[in-house]
Amino acid sequence: MPTLLVAGTASHVGKSTVAAGFCRLLADRGVDVAPFKAQNMSTNARAVPRAAGDGFGEVGVSQYVQARAARVAPTTDHNPVLLKPQGDGESQLVIDGRVAASVAAGGYYDDHWERARSAAAAAHARLAAAHDLVVAEGAGSIAEINLHHRDLANVETARFAARGVGNAAGDETAILLVADIERGGVFAAIVGTLELVPEDLRDLVCGVVVTKFRGERSLLDPGLREIEARTGVPVLGVLPYDDPGLPEEDSVAVPRSGTVRGASDGTVGGDGVTVVVPRLPHIANYTDLGPLEAEPGVRVAYRALDADFADADAVVLPGTKNTVDDLLALHAADYGARLRAFSGPVVGLCGGYQLLGERLTNAAVEGTGDDDVVDGLGLLPVETRFSPEKRVVATTLRLDADAGPFAGVDGPVSGYEIHQGRTRATGPVDTPFAPSDGDATAGLGAARDRVVGTYLHGLFENPTVRDVFIDSLFEAKESARPGTGSEAETPHDRAATLVEGLAVETVLDAVGVGG
Repeated sequence: MPTLLVAGTASHVGKSTVAAGFCRLLADRGVDVAPFKAQNMSTNARAVPRAAGDGFGEVGVSQYVQARAARVAPTTDHNPVLLKPQGDGESQLVIDGRVAASVAAGGYYDDHWERARSAAAAAHARLAAAHDLVVAEGAGSIAEINLHHRDLANVETARFAARGVGNAAGDETAILLVADIERGGVFAAIVGTLELVPEDLRDLVCGVVVTKFRGERSLLDPGLREIEARTGVPVLGVLPYDDPGLPEEDSVAVPRSGTVRGASDGTVGGDGVTVVVPRLPHIANYTDLGPLEAEPGVRVAYRALDADFADADAVVLPGTKNTVDDLLALHAADYGARLRAFSGPVVGLCGGYQLLGERLTNAAVEGTGDDDVVDGLGLLPVETRFSPEKRVVATTLRLDADAGPFAGVDGPVSGYEIHQGRTRATGPVDTPFAPSDGDATAGLGAARDRVVGTYLHGLFENPTVRDVFIDSLFEAKESARPGTGSEAETPHDRAATLVEGLAVETVLDAVGVGG
């Protein structure tokens, strides 16, 4: 069945946005479309049902978002191979949603490559059999000639899509090349990439899209005409610089210390509120902060561990792929003492919840004691014991908060859990998070005064939780919260509007899907 591979000249050129935009645009036109990324590398993951039907597994956040854009239920088939960097040159390898191994780059290719390719090809075949069109997203550049013999997300995807059952001729597979003009050198990037695409895939390239353009389009046109004349590949559109608000997962997009996001309404200084996020060395699932960044008047500031946060209205500790090493880094910066002196709300999410406790046990870190114990930041009377088992599940909990930054929330909250380790209370503590059919324990979350921790990723995606939290910050500052105005388009809709400016019919013709 037809496959459109959205490939790029480099990382962070806009592939995820273009793929999501096509998913929503075509779904709204009545096309049964499904996203796919054979191999992803990201510390931002989501818990989704396994395609095998036995529980939940992990996928990269972009494929979760693209499935939502396509209006299909996300499963592990949408991202069958996921590499989650965990420090020291190693990544956790996740195949079909389940952890397979911890690997270095060489070990992955030597020991796991064939299994990963087989899993990706099988997942693609299932999607192709079930849908009218698969919109696949590549990774990095399709012109990495040193990796062409094992480039799963780009080259191998195009090959097994073109040679799939009932598609031997390859006339229903097309490659759309995305190039980012903001970085400079876009013409050279396009020509060089097309020159280096493997010969058997060259004829599958149906067109080029230039993204992130600012300025006068007429000044660009002579270069685009020259590109078409030199390569014979049409330029199907130029997308303006616009951020539809989709979560990012590319390593290039990981927020650096000093990054400030949000306050899209232009509020500055005392007119808005600032949520400080420590830029942990192994930060993960920072997309949990995305819903706050999108709120008018809210700035999310990623700060170095030794930076002052005297201007903070709240502090949120994000997830981490390596809780122990990040905790040691926080201790080295004396972060705990400064955080205890801070008078505003403190929220810990997943690994951030573990950091806020009194200790980590079974930490297995050399030099931290015979019992492998690492002292936590000490803001919550809980401790976490690590174990090899990993909990991956989408869940709905009941949040009943009497005090703190979520005071007044009483009802269901949805999200997902992805973590190793179990947390228990070591002293009196509130437990506002509970299973919808059971009693609350510190295993799901704990609170004391202004400090709250929880394993629930996606907490701020719940509108009630987000509104109560933001309202409390503005009230504490005795400032009026800016209005949100009329209901805006969703990020998926904005991505579709962006893509609609391309020669969409040319792309659909290339994959044999009628307009």
